[in-house]
Amino acid sequence: MSNATEPSNVVDLSQRLDPRSERVGALLATVRGLATKRLHALASNMFENIDDALFDLAEKAENNAAQTQFFDGMREVRKKRAIVERTFLGQVARDLADFSAGRLRAPDTETHTRPLANIELSLVGENELEESLAVTSMVGKNEQRLARALFAVNQRLSVICGGNKMDDATNPVGPASLANAFRQGLRELMVEVRVKLIIYKLFDRYVLAGIDELYDDINNELAAAGVLPQLRHEIASRRSDAPAPTGPDSTATPVAHGPAAPVTDAAAAEFMQSLHALFSARRGLAGQAGGAAGTGGGVPVPTGPMPSAAEMLGALTLLQSQISVLPASATQLTSQAEIARDVGLLKEQLLSQIGQLRGQQTAHVSGIDEDTIDLVGMLFEFILEDRNLPVEMQVLLARLQIPYLKVALLDRRLFAHKSHPARQLLDALADAAKGWSAEGDRDGRLFDKVKSIVERLLHDFDDDTAIFDRLAAELQEFLDVARKRAELAEQRVAESTRGREKLEQARRRAAQEIVGRIDGASLPPLIYGVLTRAWANYVVLTLLRQGEDATEFHESLRFIDHFIASARPVHDVNGRRELRALLPGIERSLRRGLASVAFQEADTEQLLGQLHAFYRQQLGEVAPDADSGTLVASAMPLPDAIQAIEEPMAAPERDEEVDTLTDDAFDERYLSLARDLKVGQWLEFTAEDGTTDRAKLSWVSPISGRFLFVNRRGLKVADHSLAGLAQAFAQGAARVLDSTLLFDRAMDAIVERLRTPENP
Repeated sequence: MSNATEPSNVVDLSQRLDPRSERVGALLATVRGLATKRLHALASNMFENIDDALFDLAEKAENNAAQTQFFDGMREVRKKRAIVERTFLGQVARDLADFSAGRLRAPDTETHTRPLANIELSLVGENELEESLAVTSMVGKNEQRLARALFAVNQRLSVICGGNKMDDATNPVGPASLANAFRQGLRELMVEVRVKLIIYKLFDRYVLAGIDELYDDINNELAAAGVLPQLRHEIASRRSDAPAPTGPDSTATPVAHGPAAPVTDAAAAEFMQSLHALFSARRGLAGQAGGAAGTGGGVPVPTGPMPSAAEMLGALTLLQSQISVLPASATQLTSQAEIARDVGLLKEQLLSQIGQLRGQQTAHVSGIDEDTIDLVGMLFEFILEDRNLPVEMQVLLARLQIPYLKVALLDRRLFAHKSHPARQLLDALADAAKGWSAEGDRDGRLFDKVKSIVERLLHDFDDDTAIFDRLAAELQEFLDVARKRAELAEQRVAESTRGREKLEQARRRAAQEIVGRIDGASLPPLIYGVLTRAWANYVVLTLLRQGEDATEFHESLRFIDHFIASARPVHDVNGRRELRALLPGIERSLRRGLASVAFQEADTEQLLGQLHAFYRQQLGEVAPDADSGTLVASAMPLPDAIQAIEEPMAAPERDEEVDTLTDDAFDERYLSLARDLKVGQWLEFTAEDGTTDRAKLSWVSPISGRFLFVNRRGLKVADHSLAGLAQAFAQGAARVLDSTLLFDRAMDAIVERLRTPENP
């Protein structure tokens, strides 16, 4: 359309209006009036809902302390609602007045969208940090949601404030300024941070969610007044540190014109916004420590336009192709120190590679992309420091930094979604690697499988993330086969251990019964030998086969009493009568018992012959034979499965480890740690020579309480009593490996690290 046909009152963007002119003054008054009216209504609605929300939360509180917090918050809000609302609206009015007077604040010196950027982390308390993250999250979300309308408002306000550049951070009615004003108002409330965070959510829900109409009103009024009437609500180039927009039309693949791949999920967007605040604060402090902005830390001074996603992926692919072929075995792996150095240099190498592709000396990336690069770098630094992984596996998995950076740039849901295929594959690799040891993987099957997956990602992954699903399925199939094979071996080990323990328990019980009934009495060698060897074997087998409630077991104990009684000296007629009454039963029981423990008939007859001679002597029918009581030792062959009873009689308690325990081993911390172990948990054991082995708790004996540990092939590695295991914990010879998924542990550690001030 030609200029001749345009309305005479149209104001072009290139014009610079004097804010002191009457016309501009009227437009500014219109904006102030619209903002005051709309925000007052939205704030009133919010406060009416705060009371109900806090009351509902108090009714559903998990404990009395939480309920008290919510009720106290209700009372505080009711009491100070007026001053909070007045402070909020008053701050908005001051921001509009400053805008009307041409006093625009520089976004770099404000705390609107990056509230932690210029605050010393050492001075930021836990509550302040949580509040800042909440503000940052809701500001970022609403700036994305309202991007089109907000862009138009920025452009029109730029015209009526004299042509000064206006962006989201400096807009007096933008989400950042409104959130900052509300934060000023909330300083009047003396409430717990938990309550304050709930109020922020309600501010987001009832105020920021309703400013769409305010922006529509402002755009319509200014357009009708001739301020950029032809301007459509299109988004110009956003701030370099803002994440790409989200919405129904977003995609998880990179776009050639943007610096970053979009975050396609609200949870992922919020997570990245929170991390962005922490990264911004950390970089702000680093810049202050390093001198002039952009010169510290060895990072090149930014020059030229930011690279597109396609450029970054192309540069990463080139770097990925330069990684050498992995060594054939674990013993040939590159050292951990060398890999750690490579992990730390990737960001610098990427910038250099982009510069080479462009023919320029240096390059820089957007803030959100820099966050992603740093986040992936910290993830792999964590892997290299993770004591849950053997060093050989740390070095192997650390090779995946470039593929995972490519995934993160393609789809930042990697950091927020546990179901992301690339995240699940890394978790599965780390979980399998946790139980790896050179001893437990002598055939190298697990090492070779992990190595194969790493190599295929390095060689085959470009931008198709479906490869992670395929490799995860392949790894799971391999682990399922290995697990079934290990379960069979593990079952055999447990059954063998269980059998030995039952035998040992039966031998102890037999020894206790026999020793208790002898009770220090001096028995003839023949009687003693039968009880402690032949009959002890029978008692043991009876316990193993039928249990202590069986009639046969109780009859075996009665035989012991009768047999001991038969060895007492006989002094009169009544004594001889009682002995003769016992002998038929003794012979019947002895024949039956010896037959059940596989005595040969000839051996049984020889033993009975010796006993007949002994009893004739007892009854005074023959002269005493000094050698008759010594024949039993050589005349009684024993079954191989059962050893002599004298050993358990001499040492009825089997727990050699207790004798060597120190007082530290019985510290309740270590005993509790041992008691709380669950079957399936992995431990690392360190031998005296410093070598380590990894083992899984396979079984806890219900008989002795001993802990059986096996390696990933199901073979026995260790066998400890509770006290022995406590001692191993106390001495550092054993430690429990964390069962939490690698990615979860890494994210928790990274956030904690970002929230902790660095030493100068």
